[in-house]
Amino acid sequence: QVQLVESGGGLVQAGGSLRLSCAASGSIFSINAMGWYRQAPGKQHELVAAITSGGTTNYADSVKGRFTISRDNAKNTVYLQMNSLKPEDTAVYYCNAELIVAGTGEYDYWGQGTQVTVSS
Repeated sequence: QVQLVESGGGLVQAGGSLRLSCAASGSIFSINAMGWYRQAPGKQHELVAAITSGGTTNYADSVKGRFTISRDNAKNTVYLQMNSLKPEDTAVYYCNAELIVAGTGEYDYWGQGTQVTVSS
């Protein structure tokens, strides 16, 4: 099947940076889009950033100008560069991929989540 493996989370001081990575593997024919969602205690699950295979991006208003999403299509990997981190960015970040599984059809897959903690 398909697996998404995340890495890059950790503890950082306010104003610092982290770079998240998410690599998709398995019987993948193509990936339509990949993105990052986050969930913090007491807050709603929200889309942080997304990118299509063609390079079109969109961001949550709260991260515009601070976060950058990018893809390496050859490696089926998506990245989230997070700069000027704020305590309110603290959350579990989940990678998502909308992809076509070889020989079947289109499905959504999710990574295991990686914790990002920003101290004040």
